[in-house]
Amino acid sequence: MQQDPHSTTGTLTLEPPAPPSTLGRWVAAARPKTLLLAATPVLAGIALAVAETGHLAPLVAAATLVAAVAIQIGANLHNDAVDFERGTDTPDRLGPPRATAQGWFSARAVRNAAHLAFGLAFLLGVFLVVHGGWPILVVGIASLSGGYAYTSGPRPIAYGPFGEVYVLAFFGLASVAGSNYLQTLTLSGPALLLGLALGLPAAAVLLLNNYRDLETDRAAGRHTLCHVLGRGRARALYALLLLLPLGLMQGAGLPGATWPVLGALPLALILIARLYRGAQGAAINPLLGQTGLYQALLTGLLIGGFALGGQG
Repeated sequence: MQQDPHSTTGTLTLEPPAPPSTLGRWVAAARPKTLLLAATPVLAGIALAVAETGHLAPLVAAATLVAAVAIQIGANLHNDAVDFERGTDTPDRLGPPRATAQGWFSARAVRNAAHLAFGLAFLLGVFLVVHGGWPILVVGIASLSGGYAYTSGPRPIAYGPFGEVYVLAFFGLASVAGSNYLQTLTLSGPALLLGLALGLPAAAVLLLNNYRDLETDRAAGRHTLCHVLGRGRARALYALLLLLPLGLMQGAGLPGATWPVLGALPLALILIARLYRGAQGAAINPLLGQTGLYQALLTGLLIGGFALGGQG
């Protein structure tokens, strides 16, 4: 056995095993746990459209969902390669293993895979633009550009304090309102407010990720929002990002019943308490997945509320 670089206790543990097959390593490189964050707001926007109109365009819905997931996979792979080349992914990293840093694939191969994912999103986007017109073209170009700019260019978004704003914009507002628009061909206030509400816990995931990596990010020259705020204020912001959506959904003018989303409050309080009790380092990793599940729970409860409204 050897000392686990992902441990903050100094105990001797085994290294996390590498996926056993090439396919398994590519799946791990795509970071499947993050894909729920891409899919959930799209499903919410589609469900809102069905609740508003009583109609579903299934082919458009499927293309929207696959395009959103493809952009997320592309961004994950591109981030994997670029962070390795910039020297950000070091042996001291506390998060799950990255494909390039682990030597599973070359940076070039991972970047090429990212281009394939972005290419699939582009092809689906052409279909969606034909259906939805220039607003979808603007959103699509911005989404693809953002996927590259997150870790690339002279001023990568991920290396500054605006990463959470990026997540809020693309994993909340654009995803929910855009998918809703593709179903209804109208931009509604409730869709925008729902996008804001679901973008907040997505931003909380990134904040938590940067909270975990604060020391290694500082060493790599990454001045994230967590770096600017410090740990104490970052914890307070995390609590706000989890609790504010509950109030926003109540006042968003959504169809059906919105009270079921309050069923997510106990999970929010549990996650906030765990962070305030001093979770740091690798102990943050479970909280990341659970925060993503919190966003999915909000969506599931909201869709249940839509159904209750339809029955009434």
